[in-house]
Amino acid sequence: MNFTSTRIPYRQTGAFSRIVVDYIDQAEALRPFYGEALSLQGLTSAIENRKGFPGHRELLVQELKKQYEGVVVTEMVQRNMESLLSANTFTITTAHQNNIFTGPLYFIYKILHAIKLADTLKTTLPAYHFVPVFYIGSEDADLEELNHTRVGEEELTWATKQKGAVGRMKLDKPFMELISRMEGQLAVLPYGREIISLLRSCYKEGVTLQEATFRFVNALFAEYGLLVLLPDNPALKRTMIPVFREELLQQPSAAIIGKTAAALEQAGYKVQASAREINLFYLKGDIRNRIEKKGERYQVVDTNIRFTEAEILAELEQHPGHFSPNVILRGLYEETILPNIAFIGGGGETAYWLQLKELFARYSVPFPVLVLRNSFLVVETKWQEAARKMGYTIEDFFQGEEKLLNRLVEKESPNGTTLNGSLDKLEALYDLVKKQAAAVDHSLEKHVEALKLKTVYRLQELEKKMLRAEKRKFGDQQRQIQAVRKHLFPGNGLQERTDNISYYYAKWGPGFLRKLYEASLSLEQEFVILQES
Repeated sequence: MNFTSTRIPYRQTGAFSRIVVDYIDQAEALRPFYGEALSLQGLTSAIENRKGFPGHRELLVQELKKQYEGVVVTEMVQRNMESLLSANTFTITTAHQNNIFTGPLYFIYKILHAIKLADTLKTTLPAYHFVPVFYIGSEDADLEELNHTRVGEEELTWATKQKGAVGRMKLDKPFMELISRMEGQLAVLPYGREIISLLRSCYKEGVTLQEATFRFVNALFAEYGLLVLLPDNPALKRTMIPVFREELLQQPSAAIIGKTAAALEQAGYKVQASAREINLFYLKGDIRNRIEKKGERYQVVDTNIRFTEAEILAELEQHPGHFSPNVILRGLYEETILPNIAFIGGGGETAYWLQLKELFARYSVPFPVLVLRNSFLVVETKWQEAARKMGYTIEDFFQGEEKLLNRLVEKESPNGTTLNGSLDKLEALYDLVKKQAAAVDHSLEKHVEALKLKTVYRLQELEKKMLRAEKRKFGDQQRQIQAVRKHLFPGNGLQERTDNISYYYAKWGPGFLRKLYEASLSLEQEFVILQES
């Protein structure tokens, strides 16, 4: 199993928002919205900023050890865990919700990016130690976003009626049936039975999805020293009581985020996240619903749960685990409990983190360096050969089907699909006539110009009809283009946003993860095309 990798600029893919590509280019318009720059110097400054923050290292290690009880812990994971007690150890963190079976490929790419950046920094900044951390966003309650994944050509969906935080939902018989359906597809591949066995050992009926996700991610990446953190933890949330208390009483986040959002919009960017008056959920049992203040009382939306001010503050003090930060406060929680210097996120995450700098400043929490996660396009040999036979490179397929077919028709058509400079000659002739007419009478100049525009338009329409007629003769080639694009860009989107890791593991085994690690970038922000060779 060998792969070759090439890189292209993110702008060239056409798949990322303006705010993201501008951030990568460190555009001046975005400078007020992030802390340290995306560079080695920026990370060095982030280390110095973090040194001045008291943190919660002992508590963090204590809770991680509890979380890892009953799980096989590699020597590297154990060493990394213990190292967090040292003032010279810092984390490189990425985060994601617990999609079933890890969901889309970028879940895996994020984690490998964190591992690669941590390893790179150990070499470039040897005075310090760096630990990769995966923070599971298990309190997310958007089941419809997390309950499905695609394996091969099949969409798998977990049909459950459970409510509340998805990470707390228990795996049931319908969930286990999904693994059986995956087995039907994957068992015929070289490592198919291995990945199915691994899934069954982690995703067991009766355990919660967050516990299963933790075990599966640990099984895949423990050898790299990755620490997996479950933040749905009352002891860790106790560190946030002052912030949550202020959010309940004074609601500062809404004003801070609103001001930043207005500044971003004024700079010409689309705002990714909006703050609510209170950016907390109430999390208990199968409830994870927003907290709102109505008059003098607090209520949990869509429930009969009500609190007076004194009651909700007592609830916070006694049960901090019953309070769950939304997207506005989640990052603040993460950076409070971890000695973190860099956060690796996708395009949407990077965009909303750019709204958070002033909120961090209010609570004197160091703002991490923001790193756009690595992106890959994995191309099997058969798709490379199909592209090559049609005269395309894989990079060409970032264009739409229509452009690819037009290019092929214009190149291969024996009859030609353009008027081959005839339009230029026609326009030159009209310009000559216009001069002659103007010499006779200036009022005729506009008349000739109108005739030219009308004629040119009709000939351009003829040219389009010629192209459409010629394209009908290229039906086989069009189907080939569609087949390649459907696999590389399912649903006209990036492969990494749809496909699941299980197919690629089943085909190439755990060695594929090692190849992804080797091709992963650290601070270089480019899109990677990984081709089987």
